[in-house]
Amino acid sequence: MLPSTPLYNIHSYKTQRGISQEELAFKSGLDRTYISLLERGKRKPTINTIFAISIPLNERPSKLIKEVEDLLSCESNKE
Repeated sequence: MLPSTPLYNIHSYKTQRGISQEELAFKSGLDRTYISLLERGKRKPTINTIFAISIPLNERPSKLIKEVEDLLSCESNKE
């Protein structure tokens, strides 16, 4: 089972593009609180969620996934 991994990159992408949580939630069809939970690592995103978030952020879903993969790799190397 994978640990919960925060999608910190969502927050930085939002900031770079001047998009609020509310705007990202609206444009991705997700709830604002769910976006917050994803950013803090309290929820695990599905592949559909990653695709939904990537569209308003104008990023490739594979890039978001790769960043989470890299974070998990770093964490497993510490153990």
